[in-house]
Amino acid sequence: MIGVIDVGGGERAVYGAGVFDRCLDLGIEFDCLIGVSAGAANQVSFLSRQRGRNYISYTQFARRKEYMSWHNFITTRNYLNLDYIYSDMCNRGGEDEIDFEALKRGAEGRIFEIIATDANTGRPVYFSVDDMAQDEYGVLKCTCNLPIVNGAYKYKGKYYFDGGLSNPIPIERAFEHGCDKVVVILTKKRTYRRNYLQDALMAILIPQRPMSAASMARRAYVYNSQMKLCEKYEREGRVLIVAPEDTEGMLALTKDPGKLERLYNRGLRDAEAIRDFVSGDKKILKSY
Repeated sequence: MIGVIDVGGGERAVYGAGVFDRCLDLGIEFDCLIGVSAGAANQVSFLSRQRGRNYISYTQFARRKEYMSWHNFITTRNYLNLDYIYSDMCNRGGEDEIDFEALKRGAEGRIFEIIATDANTGRPVYFSVDDMAQDEYGVLKCTCNLPIVNGAYKYKGKYYFDGGLSNPIPIERAFEHGCDKVVVILTKKRTYRRNYLQDALMAILIPQRPMSAASMARRAYVYNSQMKLCEKYEREGRVLIVAPEDTEGMLALTKDPGKLERLYNRGLRDAEAIRDFVSGDKKILKSY
């Protein structure tokens, strides 16, 4: 069983969009998909076979003030307008419409998990396509809700933050599902490690949610430990880490179209390594 994890990373997740678009070109399939933050949105387009959908979102739509802006933050205390992104844009007839029927077909017979963080407990929550419906993509809003720049997102009576806060690289989760091999898509260089002091200081900026603040304070430890595990499994031939050689200093909320374009193209190129990694599994390569 072949798994894939996309860790997201805000606008840097355009790299993962390139990886998945190339996987569609090559006919590469996965039995288990786990998406964190914008990585889950990339996997939605992969499963619905909407090649290029996320590329347009990252490189064009994200520059709109309705999408993300200080105007949004000043007026609503949320830099990212998740309702605009995942309702107005993604609903039936929207400019960035999700083909929900195709998504359901694509997810059938597979494991597809979307990780968010319970804002009150600081613990990961695992959603699936069964938690979605036509024009109801609240779980994507939950997993993409960046702390600090946004307040906690209310969904069905509970509050959520970005999945990367509690389980940034869910490699153990993938193996618990029975995966034999796992592709891990990063959006920073594979040598990157989170800074313990920086995350501890950032935790101070989430005073209303003490358990989420505690998760933020521990995030460097969790991320760095999970990366160490990924590297161990890679040496054993069980994991393939797909990561950009250079992100040109891109932050999670960058709007630079040139940098986004180049990072997307790196994803297209780097995805070629996946074909050899999964070639031993007969179910994985398909023709369309």
